[in-house]
Amino acid sequence: MAKELKDLTKRSEDYSKWYNELVVKADLAEQSPVRGCMVIKPYGYAIWEKMQQTLDKMFKETGVQNAYFPLLIPKSFLCREAEHVEGFAKECAVVTHYRLKNAPDGSGVIVDPAAKLEEEFIVRPTSETIIWGTYKNWIHSYRDLPLLINQWANVMRWEMRTRMFLRTSEFLWQEGHCAHATAEESEKRTVQMINVYAEFAEKYMAMPVIIGVKSENERFAGAVNTYTIEAMMQDGKALQSGTSHNLGQNFAKAFDVTFMNKENKPEYVWANSWGVSTRLMGALIMTHSDDNGLVLPPHLAPIQVVIVPIYKNNDQLSEISKAVDPIVAELKKRGISVKYDDADNRRPGFKFADYELKGVPVRLAIGARDLENGTVEIMRRDTLEKETVSLDGIEDRIEKELEDIQNCLYNRALKLRNEHTYVVDSYDEFKEKIENGGFFLAHWDGTVETEERIKEETKATIRCIPLSGEEEEGVCMVTGKPSKRRVIIARAY
Repeated sequence: MAKELKDLTKRSEDYSKWYNELVVKADLAEQSPVRGCMVIKPYGYAIWEKMQQTLDKMFKETGVQNAYFPLLIPKSFLCREAEHVEGFAKECAVVTHYRLKNAPDGSGVIVDPAAKLEEEFIVRPTSETIIWGTYKNWIHSYRDLPLLINQWANVMRWEMRTRMFLRTSEFLWQEGHCAHATAEESEKRTVQMINVYAEFAEKYMAMPVIIGVKSENERFAGAVNTYTIEAMMQDGKALQSGTSHNLGQNFAKAFDVTFMNKENKPEYVWANSWGVSTRLMGALIMTHSDDNGLVLPPHLAPIQVVIVPIYKNNDQLSEISKAVDPIVAELKKRGISVKYDDADNRRPGFKFADYELKGVPVRLAIGARDLENGTVEIMRRDTLEKETVSLDGIEDRIEKELEDIQNCLYNRALKLRNEHTYVVDSYDEFKEKIENGGFFLAHWDGTVETEERIKEETKATIRCIPLSGEEEEGVCMVTGKPSKRRVIIARAY
């Protein structure tokens, strides 16, 4: 393990390589035999499960229910909303046949040409079309509204350049799809859900985010408006970490989803959709981790506390275990996930390095001398600071340390973002500073042409128009044309 840690590339040397190595060495995921797809390993999936369980509870508190829709979407469904299909056409995997057969020469199996489908199916890149095709059967009256549905699923978007968690051909996510009787209700829900994502990011991931509206060029295909939360990674790049889309009546019209309103007149429903994915795992890694491995916020750590006994013989281990058992029981009673690692197949030094690499927030080490003195060594993963403290009241101390780590990680990430957020008015200054990363608050004339020029010349994009931003008269840093407010521009994953 010491050698593995030594071999972990430093962030300052190659941030991308550091990230890729850490995903594998921390046992989060590995490449699969299917190009562009990954295998999420148990430790990585345990983190995703905590994210999933927390978000699921938050969704349900707003009245959302879970359902599940087919993986395969008839090709004709994607043709009904022109802007939507154009946005995803280049990423679609297509099912054309439904059967294989043995090759005549005995070389294996081949696609049976006689089993060609009359209509091809698309492996879902997103589910708006199949869901709105279903909602037509569910919605008839204003009494059926609002309809607040979420599904946890996998999707496939055929990516050419992939990176585990951040961009893979297949990934896990949730997608909410809501139907409303009025435009106002739909907009309210759209904003409500982006705020749910922001709360989750900041309270559980300890990751500060900026809530904003996407430019017309960057919004979701088929949406009237897209809200986003944008986070800054340690290398100064932005990561879009959640989106919520006001779909207006576009999909309702495409799939003829109407309801009888209170005046007994037919009307198209108003829609929104919202989602986050396993990309949040990448965000978690890149926001907090260091050259020693993962650093996990306690609210999402599968193991919040690990206790490692240090002993020379079985008698010492037995005495240590007697002292530790009630501590473990009390921590579990308080809802703290704890592991007592008394396995004899790994030395304490190996265990220390392994749990450090995996980002366990708090580590306790206790030996025979500690028992005599009534003490224990406690170490925080975020600072790597060690302290010998009294065993008496250790449960309270651990609980306090976990909350402090959670807060410290958030404040550290916020400090980094604040230190790398710049107000710029000169395009030359922007082009010079963007090379070192960061968020740039700049005036923009609102045109797609200027947006595309910035992207082409600097590889940066307009991440969002911040909701917290106030109107401010100015001129576009590129064209000098009038501008009403500043937008956030950054390079992004």
